[in-house]
Amino acid sequence: MRYRATCQDKGGATKAVELEAASLLKARRMLQRRQLTPLTIQVLPEREHSPSPIGWTFPLERSPGRQDRALWAGKLSALVSAGVPIVRAMDLVAGQQRLPLFKRALEAVCRDVQRGKSLGEAMGRWPHVFDPMTVAMVMAGEAAGVMGEVLDHVAKVLESNAKLESQLRQAMTYPLVILVMAVGAFLGMTMFLIPTFAGVFAELGAELPWFTQFMVNLSNWLRSPGAVAALAVMLLVVVSLLVARKTSRFGRQWDEWALALVFFGMLLRKTATAQFCRTLAYLIQSGVPILSAIDISRAVLRNGVMDRAVAQAQQMVEEGGLLSTSLQRQNVFPHLATTMMAIGEETGQLHTMLAKIADFYDGDVTATLKNLTALVEPAMILVVGGIVGFILMAMYLPMVSVFEQIQ
Repeated sequence: MRYRATCQDKGGATKAVELEAASLLKARRMLQRRQLTPLTIQVLPEREHSPSPIGWTFPLERSPGRQDRALWAGKLSALVSAGVPIVRAMDLVAGQQRLPLFKRALEAVCRDVQRGKSLGEAMGRWPHVFDPMTVAMVMAGEAAGVMGEVLDHVAKVLESNAKLESQLRQAMTYPLVILVMAVGAFLGMTMFLIPTFAGVFAELGAELPWFTQFMVNLSNWLRSPGAVAALAVMLLVVVSLLVARKTSRFGRQWDEWALALVFFGMLLRKTATAQFCRTLAYLIQSGVPILSAIDISRAVLRNGVMDRAVAQAQQMVEEGGLLSTSLQRQNVFPHLATTMMAIGEETGQLHTMLAKIADFYDGDVTATLKNLTALVEPAMILVVGGIVGFILMAMYLPMVSVFEQIQ
């Protein structure tokens, strides 16, 4: 069998390797003998005469998101379950797509299926459109003859994962937007409003309180070349951090910092746990082998620390260990999740227990985010009101001394 592996060498550099081996375990040992640490290993389809070409895309063309693919899978599932032939169903759904890349990919998949290829193989030609989880579940559904049910599972997984990510993104974006608006209001009033009042007070000969004088000095500095230089340095630091995040060493440190955050770290863990368990549950239920299912499910993990934990657990499962025990040793996933996995393995209902874990943490994250939003809204109002009041106080304090001089 042929495998494609993403590995790290001794220097920490990441590289892609293709090799042939009799099994996944032997492929991993071959890589280790080459002094490479495997991060992901995927089974490649066997070559018939020549490898299938990859579907072509434009450089800046937007790929469909999880929600787009969830809607596609739901429509296709309904049509197939109603008895519509798969080619006809794909053609109908393709005609409703407005995203150019998605529409072109679906039309190409229809043509390939008409020429005799399987649906999963045809979808595999478009890795920028169909994720490995969707392709694997479709292949399993074709083999078992339950395509309508499998597509319904795909739609549920994609929709649930998209909903969780959207909730987490909104919870993090809302305070950030309010904070940016507050900082913008502070800078605008400091740079343009305070100088006007400072000129008026200078003409009146009023003595400025230390607080007002501080704001005037700050306003003068913000309008000076020094502030521009400081802003340029800050932008350079931010860009450097974003570039460094893509490197293996700093990326690992960044992911560790993210999980170590007091509140958001646990929220990230719970979100990733729900997505991983839901994807793994439906893959196992669809008939995908456990090792391949674990490898495919890793694609939903955006945090490198959790991804490496699952990779190490996958290796232990290959050697005969239990998934729950392997993940408990990594101490990355919540203890409750690994305990419920162990119960599922003991009872032979791992996929059922994984689905329950996903539902539990899905509800937990949703409730937590609702409570967070309820707390953040009044806090942000206080912050914005405090900033405005802070500046107004600096502008109107000198008026007291002016009135006293008049009297």
